[in-house]
Amino acid sequence: MTTRLRELYASNTREGNLLFFMLAAFVLIYFVPAGTARFDNAVLEAVRLTNWYAREHVILCLLPAFLIAGAMSAYISQGAVMRYLGPEASKPVAFSVASVSGTLLAVCSCTVLPLFGGIYKRGAGLGAAIAFLYSGPAINIMAVVVTAKVLGAEIGIARAVGAILFALVIGTIMHLLYRKEEAQRTVKNTRGFGGDDADKPTSAIVAFFALMVGVLVFANWAAADSDTWMQIYAWKWQITALLSAMLAGLLVWRWHWPASQLLMLAAVVVAAAVIVPGAPELPFALGIAGLMIISALREQDREWSAQSWDFAKQILPLLLGGVFVAGFALGRPGHEGIIPSEWVAVAVGDNTLSSTIIASVLGALMYFSTLTEVPIVDALMGAGMGKGPALALLLAGPALSLPNMLVIRTILGTQKTVVYCALVVVMATITGFAYGNWW
Repeated sequence: MTTRLRELYASNTREGNLLFFMLAAFVLIYFVPAGTARFDNAVLEAVRLTNWYAREHVILCLLPAFLIAGAMSAYISQGAVMRYLGPEASKPVAFSVASVSGTLLAVCSCTVLPLFGGIYKRGAGLGAAIAFLYSGPAINIMAVVVTAKVLGAEIGIARAVGAILFALVIGTIMHLLYRKEEAQRTVKNTRGFGGDDADKPTSAIVAFFALMVGVLVFANWAAADSDTWMQIYAWKWQITALLSAMLAGLLVWRWHWPASQLLMLAAVVVAAAVIVPGAPELPFALGIAGLMIISALREQDREWSAQSWDFAKQILPLLLGGVFVAGFALGRPGHEGIIPSEWVAVAVGDNTLSSTIIASVLGALMYFSTLTEVPIVDALMGAGMGKGPALALLLAGPALSLPNMLVIRTILGTQKTVVYCALVVVMATITGFAYGNWW
């Protein structure tokens, strides 16, 4: 009978797989512990985390990131990317440019994804792109400062040094592991390519991206325990508005966009800000939507909106799904999901290798928005978490998350994604274990 079943399955694998999926889904639904307090709370936490993510990160973080990533594909010449970040570029130059670029952004593990996809799509080498991917969320200057202030200077310095070395070492390892494949990709990217293809001056391109990155950074400027930081925070929307006005002026001057259309858009944005002063996300979203509409109506700039939309439809569903699953498993900061928080506290309560591995893996799966990892680790250390696992979580957590992994897979493929995530977890574990036992 077993042989006959195998033959029957082999003769129509598509229907067999569909039947297996339907049975698995039915069994899962049938035995799901609905009605129990922990399960119901985990579902609620998943909904709440996804709701919070949509409110706090999609409009202010992801929309401008999609905008920048689309502009990378439309306006940055492939020659410039290949020269400074390509597989054949000088490795010290490529990795330095990638690491510094990522550091200046100071974004979370999800916001960096469209930007990573943008530079990789334009021809950046795998090693440099990975260095950028890790450095953006991990080497966050303010996060390092807050870490030192809240958790102590020692762990703050260890986090800064570890994150910088991680970006360089992981990027280098990925380059060496896939150097043959990267060589073939280089030939493909450069075939029929004759040099810089940008039709705008370099100074205009640099100013264009600097202004958009400035809008992204200041719109997401978070409150922190620093007088200087809070002074900037108090003026974040005025600074964002000024940078947006400068971007509009640049589009009129160098991109030759009609001033009347941008003035009309500005009037809509200002009206929304005045009518709903407590919801700055509304005028911000209207401004981005207006830019994309104007871009789509202009034949010479239509590629910008098209590329931005491609990134959005590829990345956003996976991020929201991943955030929901992460919320179900681990809950929001300060709240429990299906996994009890006391289990986590007990599992990482010393500086053993097993505790450090668990901290690295949990950090890689959890979602941390910018700066939230510090109070979470502070609370865990207050509950008995060892300093080694704490450092491991700080090194793995901000750079990785379940939503982040799902999206990276669509860009790099399963194998490279597994290797990258494993490298982050292994290096975080080794560094945390060494720090917890030798210092």
